[in-house]
Amino acid sequence: MQQGKPRVLRPSDGKKGMLGGMGVRLMIGGTDSGGGFALVEHPLPPRALGAPLHRHKHEDEYTYVIEGRIGALLGDDVVFGEAGDFIFKPRGEWHSFWNAGDEPARILEIISPAGFERYFEEIIDMGGVAAMPPDAMRELRERYGLEMDLASVPVLVERFGLAKPANPRDPGASRPPVAASEI
Repeated sequence: MQQGKPRVLRPSDGKKGMLGGMGVRLMIGGTDSGGGFALVEHPLPPRALGAPLHRHKHEDEYTYVIEGRIGALLGDDVVFGEAGDFIFKPRGEWHSFWNAGDEPARILEIISPAGFERYFEEIIDMGGVAAMPPDAMRELRERYGLEMDLASVPVLVERFGLAKPANPRDPGASRPPVAASEI
């Protein structure tokens, strides 16, 4: 696979959208990296759940904390990362993450190999998780090798003192939301 052209990626560049209560900005995809990795940015409001407990069949995730405090459940281990810290989430391992602070947080997520960034892009193109029919969301997760435990949401919210989801159809959404323009 051929790599993309060299360029500078500015803060306003990249496709942006909302994944529940967490924002997403697609920065570098598999086409740019020759399939080796993808890079996305996720801003999270205070005490927001990033994702229910889930695991990936095909890719590893590496989270670099730009600002704020991120909590992560990695298997049975609970870890916290501050600005400058790096959290590794290997494929096949159950994990979740959240903003563990009372201030906004921002992370860069490296996904390797590339491909899973298209999952986020498809959600954006369909108007977000809340706008998607449950069958479409289920099909999307299956196609991308993503196993998700939606029943984990109330447990994670209670255990880690997170904001309650604002939309029952979208258990990852919590308030206050981050506007796509703030990503």
